[in-house]
Amino acid sequence: MVSLYDASREDITTLLEGQPAFRIKQVWEGLYQQFVEPAQMLTLPVALRNKLNEQFPPALNLTALSVSDKGDTTKFLWFLADGGHPIETVLMHYKERATVCVSTQAGCAMACGFCATGQAGFTRHLTSGEIVEQVVRAARESAKKEQRVANVVFMGMGEPLANEEAVWGAVERMHHDIGISARHLTISTVGIIPGIRALAQRPLPVNLAVSLHAARDPLRDRLVPINKRYPIADLVQECADYLRVKNRRVSFEWAMIEGVNDQPQDAKELARLCKRLRPSAHVNLIPLNPTPGWPTKGTSAQGVRDFAEQLEDLGINVTIRRNRGTDIDAACGQLAAGQPIKLSSKREIPAT
Repeated sequence: MVSLYDASREDITTLLEGQPAFRIKQVWEGLYQQFVEPAQMLTLPVALRNKLNEQFPPALNLTALSVSDKGDTTKFLWFLADGGHPIETVLMHYKERATVCVSTQAGCAMACGFCATGQAGFTRHLTSGEIVEQVVRAARESAKKEQRVANVVFMGMGEPLANEEAVWGAVERMHHDIGISARHLTISTVGIIPGIRALAQRPLPVNLAVSLHAARDPLRDRLVPINKRYPIADLVQECADYLRVKNRRVSFEWAMIEGVNDQPQDAKELARLCKRLRPSAHVNLIPLNPTPGWPTKGTSAQGVRDFAEQLEDLGINVTIRRNRGTDIDAACGQLAAGQPIKLSSKREIPAT
């Protein structure tokens, strides 16, 4: 059965065959502009609302909703309707807008040791509609604070470019139907080179963020195992090609791990990689968030600031990401959807 946000306009048209043409527009705008369920589309006859509910059910069943102590972050725990697999979505409130962090897979096969999703393992890809529905339902929640969703980041559970076709289908729906500018859509990857190449050929200029975390292969092989297939030199060249084709800023994400990738030499190596792009890559520093399966500590707040200053002295634009939702396990690297995770036996990761 096709879920509500996997249904195409043609699917809706077929279901409403014999109805006036304006009914199709009412349904489509209700789903993507007003963010309402069919039962709330009061301009439709009751029989049509019931028909939509029966033929195109929602894909996500909300199981839990957690709000951070500061009230600026909300985490949704969903179970997928087709098999009960859990996924999570994060809604972040800023002064005048909101950002949604969506999942693209149930679990993740990339096995990055410091990420709770990678510790939990992979279940399946999400469909385009399952990704879009996360945004729609987060937008309903955001509307309670009179905030619109202005940005979507594909940085939740899963590796987006391992599911590139469904991710791109979601991008097009968000851009064309919800009305979120492509420049406010960011796709993250651990460095799936064929996926970056495919993304460069797509028509919309979305932002690319690469989870780098190390600037030399021996260390990145340990932190991000896919690096053994797509080493740093090849990855950075692909990023440079993406920037040349799309003219959109490329960001390098860097989770700060005490004694592992936070030393002056790491800053110098990272700066050299950034400068291989024109303009240089932007760096987002992310204080490592605690996960049960990873015993290594994150860099101290002062250490993160010192590292940022070293990068700035080397001519690199850098942002220190503010930790949001750590108290509800909603921060970067913490999404596991309540699944059991594999405990690491490692006590330290060599920095060489």
